[in-house]
Amino acid sequence: MDEVKVVVAHSERATLRVGDVFLKVDADQARIDVEVDAMALAPVPTPEVLWRRPPVLAIAAVPGTALGRLGEPSTASPAAWAAAGAVIRKLHDAPLPPWTGRRRRDPDELAAELDGECELLVTNGVLPADLVTRNRQVAEAALRSWTPAFTHGDLQIDHVFVDGDEVTGIIDWSEAGRGDALFDLATLTLGHEEHLGDVIAGYGTDLDLDVIRAWWSLRSLLGVRWLVEHGFDAFAPGCEVDVLRSRM
Repeated sequence: MDEVKVVVAHSERATLRVGDVFLKVDADQARIDVEVDAMALAPVPTPEVLWRRPPVLAIAAVPGTALGRLGEPSTASPAAWAAAGAVIRKLHDAPLPPWTGRRRRDPDELAAELDGECELLVTNGVLPADLVTRNRQVAEAALRSWTPAFTHGDLQIDHVFVDGDEVTGIIDWSEAGRGDALFDLATLTLGHEEHLGDVIAGYGTDLDLDVIRAWWSLRSLLGVRWLVEHGFDAFAPGCEVDVLRSRM
């Protein structure tokens, strides 16, 4: 039989790969509901849903390779990054899904969450105070009203697959919903600032770069402690802590 490979596993969910099939195990059925519904509505390449038997969702692997990995140089061409930008624009221009996004709330609520997290990062000695303070200042630009778009919500670089210069699929839609388009673009380019221009060229419109940079800081500040507590290395070269240091 095909080897079973653990793709990711933590207390909230696990993903296994068996041959060309991914098995996603998630006790939060609402999260799986969003993933299935979002893939059905999104006007971009998505994985094929093979079957669903709660708490397991089986999806087919998409062809190609990931656009890159956080903390590693991307081997994808500038044209592939631009193609990703064009596909994301197609998603953002699509009709809004009927549900709200799970990940991001109104600016005041988000600011309160961010301030609480910054305090914990310093109090618990996870990050130095000057690094947190500087990035909290940068993050302020993201705390504004935005026009909702159909967003992926967790558009990490390894969730976008390409074959040559063509996007073949976008995976992991459990955080999809109505959200800030610039958050998606910031998530994709986190740790890969050198490709932001390629993405924007493919996206095809002028964007507020200060807000994208603000989302880099905001996402990293909110993510570091969770990553550490769940066994991920946010301090690895090129990852979240380095993203924060780059704002100093």
